[in-house]
Amino acid sequence: MALIVQKYGGTSVANSERIRAVADRVKRWSDQGNQVVVVVSAMSGETDRLIGLAKQVQEQPLPRELDVLLSTGEQVTIALLTMALDAQGCPARSYTGAQVHILTDSTHNKARIRDIDAARVRADLDAGRVVVIAGFQGIDAQGNITTLGRGGSDTSAVAIAAAIKADECQIYTDVDGVYTTDPRVEPKARKLDRITFEEMLEMASLGSKVLQIRSVEFAGKYRVPLRVLSSFDEGAGTLITFEEDTVEDAKIAGIAFSRDEAKLTVLGVPDQPGVAHKILGPIADANIEVDMIVQNIAPDETTTDFTFTVHRNDFDRALDCLNKTAATLSARQVVGDKRIVKISLVGVGMRNHAGIASTMFGALAREGINIRMISTSEIKISVVVDEKYLELGVRCLHDAFELDRPNQAG
Repeated sequence: MALIVQKYGGTSVANSERIRAVADRVKRWSDQGNQVVVVVSAMSGETDRLIGLAKQVQEQPLPRELDVLLSTGEQVTIALLTMALDAQGCPARSYTGAQVHILTDSTHNKARIRDIDAARVRADLDAGRVVVIAGFQGIDAQGNITTLGRGGSDTSAVAIAAAIKADECQIYTDVDGVYTTDPRVEPKARKLDRITFEEMLEMASLGSKVLQIRSVEFAGKYRVPLRVLSSFDEGAGTLITFEEDTVEDAKIAGIAFSRDEAKLTVLGVPDQPGVAHKILGPIADANIEVDMIVQNIAPDETTTDFTFTVHRNDFDRALDCLNKTAATLSARQVVGDKRIVKISLVGVGMRNHAGIASTMFGALAREGINIRMISTSEIKISVVVDEKYLELGVRCLHDAFELDRPNQAG
C-alpha cells in the first residue's frame, strides 16, 4: 500500500465526462489498497471566465476580493469530483484550501505556502476515504482567502505531498510525460523515463511548460518524488528523481526554449565601478526581472556596451526606464529588440563531458544561425538567436545530440 497524491489540471476536469473519468482512475488506485489524496484545478477556462467577470465590474479588481472570487473555481471541481467518486462507490470527502488549513502569507494573487495542517487529511485517509482538495488556494493568518498564482495547483499538490510524507506526487496533465523538447517543434522528440530535479528545474525555468517552476522548487526542497503522467492515456510517465547516477551517463536531457524574450542594450556607457548597478538598479525597482547579461568593453577602454534580456511583456517599461537612466550616465544610445528567442541545452551530464558548447555552436553555425548572447551554468547552455530561427535551431540541436535515440537520457 502506498500513500499517493494525484493532481489533475483544468483540461483533465474540463467537463462532467472527464470528471467521471478522473473518478474512475482514482477509484482504481484506491481499490488497489492505496491511500489517495487528489488535488484539482478549476475546470478548463473557468479561472479566465471569473477574471473576465471581475474586470467587467472593476477595471483593476481588488486583490483580496479577486482571490475570494477565483477560489470558487476549484470549489466547484472538488464537489463534483467527490460526487462522482461517491457515485462509483468510493467514499470521499472534499476540502477547500482553508478547510485543510493551507496557511499562506498575505500576498494576494501570488501567495506562498507557509504551513499545512494535515490532521484532517490523515484522519480521513485512516477512515478509508479519498480526500479531494482544492488546489491553487489557501488562507492567511487573518483568515483571508488567498491564491497562489497561475499554476498554483501543482505547488498545492507538492506541498500537501510533503506535509503528509506521500510516497509519490503524480501530476496528471494533457501530456504523457517530459520530452526531450516540445514535440510540436521537433516531431522526433522523445519521452524521458526519468529526469533529475536539477534538470527539471532548469527546463521549467527556461521555458518548458510541463510543470510550474515553484512546484519543482518545492519538491526539490522537501524531496518529494514527482511523476508526470497523462490524464487521457495509460503509461508510466516521467519520474523526476534525485538519483543522477540512474541517468545512464546522458550528456543532455533536453532542449528548452522561450519565445517571450526581449533584449536591451545601452551603448557607450562610461566604464567605471558601479555602472552596472546604476543601469540595473532602476530596472529592479520597477519589479522587472533580468535574465542574461553581457558587458563589452570598447576598444578605447573608456566606455562599455551593456546588454541584458527581460520578458517581452516588460520590454516597453524597461526601455522607458533605461532611457531615463542613460541620460544621467551620458550614454550614447539605447537600443532594443523584441524579435529574439532563447534556446537552452540542459543536462547534468555536462559536468563530465567536454565539448558540449563546441558541438552546440557548430550545429547552429552550419545552419547559418547567428548567436547574439550566451549564458552558461554547470548544467545548461543558453543562447539568444533571432526568433525566425527558433524551430530550426531546436531541430538541429536535437539532431546534433541525437536526443531521439533511446537511453540518451532517461
